[in-house]
Amino acid sequence: MNDAFRPGDSDLLRRVDQLNRIGVALSQEKDITRLLETILVAAKDITNADGGTLYRMTEEKTLRFEIMRNDTLRIAMGGTSGVEIPFYPIYLFDKDGKPILSMVAAWAVHNDRSVNIADAYTEKGFDFSGTKSFDKKTGYRSQSFLTVPMKNHEGEIIGVLQLINAKDRESAAVVPFSETDQHLAESLASQAAIALTNRLLITHLEDLFESFISLINAAIDDKSPYTGGHCQRVPVLTMLLAEAVNNCRVGPLKDFTMTDRDRYELKIAGLLHDCGKVTTPVHVVDKATKLQTIHDRVSLIDTRFEVIKRDAEIALLRRHLAAQGADSGPGLEGEIEARRREIDADREFLRRANLGGEGMSDDDVARVKAISERHRWVGVEGERSSFLTAEELDNLTIRYGTLTPAERRVINHHIEVTIQMLEALPWPKHLKNVPEYAGGHHERMDGKGYPRGLTREQMSVQARCMGIADIFEALTAKDRPYKKGKTLTEALGILGKFKLNGHVDPDLFDIFMWEKVYESYARQFLDPDQIDEVDVTRIPGYTPPPAH
Repeated sequence: MNDAFRPGDSDLLRRVDQLNRIGVALSQEKDITRLLETILVAAKDITNADGGTLYRMTEEKTLRFEIMRNDTLRIAMGGTSGVEIPFYPIYLFDKDGKPILSMVAAWAVHNDRSVNIADAYTEKGFDFSGTKSFDKKTGYRSQSFLTVPMKNHEGEIIGVLQLINAKDRESAAVVPFSETDQHLAESLASQAAIALTNRLLITHLEDLFESFISLINAAIDDKSPYTGGHCQRVPVLTMLLAEAVNNCRVGPLKDFTMTDRDRYELKIAGLLHDCGKVTTPVHVVDKATKLQTIHDRVSLIDTRFEVIKRDAEIALLRRHLAAQGADSGPGLEGEIEARRREIDADREFLRRANLGGEGMSDDDVARVKAISERHRWVGVEGERSSFLTAEELDNLTIRYGTLTPAERRVINHHIEVTIQMLEALPWPKHLKNVPEYAGGHHERMDGKGYPRGLTREQMSVQARCMGIADIFEALTAKDRPYKKGKTLTEALGILGKFKLNGHVDPDLFDIFMWEKVYESYARQFLDPDQIDEVDVTRIPGYTPPPAH
């Protein structure tokens, strides 16, 4: 019968089916190195070759050795083997720019054709001196060669696939590559070139995307010398904690796992977590003291104190003159000196108050107000005014840090802008959670955070990881204008209190402590004097890990 199977048909069908399965595998592979290795191994399998080499075209128009395999000699170089290939690239042109045609791989590129050689030792027209030298050193016998150019969808040759020593599937004897072998290898090379091109295109787009993100972060960090590096450090710490959760096999989060795609998604979210700060005014971000706007206005207050001091001296001298010398000289001088000391003490107090800090007492707030009223003066229009303006008084009585409530709202607005910016982008499926991860790092587990007042149950583990990372980075950062970077013990003590008061996720805090994530981060970013010996038993909220 005409449609009956001929001998070998079943093997051909098997190999075609294998080719189809290889094509699917190639389209699914995301790693360039593993993809190249898969291409060569698949070509060897489908043609039953003993060895092979995959070359990549370089920008310099040479063929670079990428992957080498030889079963008989047990050679595995390049790819995931970790062994570098010690051979120079194959040049396609000589020093005068003329095509080199003596090398089989170069000939295949220049002529855009496969080369099928039955025996390298008897083939004419090609230079196999290197092959023969290799055989002499190893005792190998290179015989049949199949060299196939790899072309992308635009018809450009991006590499060469070269197979060596086809083996008969029954006797294992070395035989020439058959016509079927060549067709299958060419089909595989075509699929492989498309898969490689697609992967390279995706990689280039990802690199471009990440470079654009880095550009935004560089612009944000460049706005302020005080927050420079924050956009780089938070993603690193976020990933360290997420990996610790992924690896932890005890506690409520023991079943949490991440794929490579999950990792990439979280990485992008970390890099973009503060992108909204592009809209935050520089004078608010850089506000190093309470009175700073474009410059530190404490100098204006210094000037006023000098005026007050001079006015006090003049008033005392006038009183002395009015009394026609009734006041003795030494008594007057003592009174003037006492008044100077009082004014200087008030000035020094306001200078200290201007620096900000982590807590201003009620007594200090009251003293600022008292100073403002005590040193009232006559203005240009003859009116008596308080020493401090209402705006200066509001700033100098800031209890925490250097920002007024209005300025704090300006700073906090960056997260709303971040969410708006990210939610406006057409994210692909594997990055659809970026806005949620990036937009949640100022929320609290008890629902008292901002901007949306989310509770722990409404947030992903990834977003909660970023929340802890953002806080710990801020606590230990050594480039803030109003404070020094805290030691590990100090920062962990505050973070532990945040666990107890519902600010951060308690389970994530536990893993942060159990897996010593803080140590890994400290080695990369903290100064040696910040890395103290941590007694975990003294950290608020610390609980030992459960037994396995």
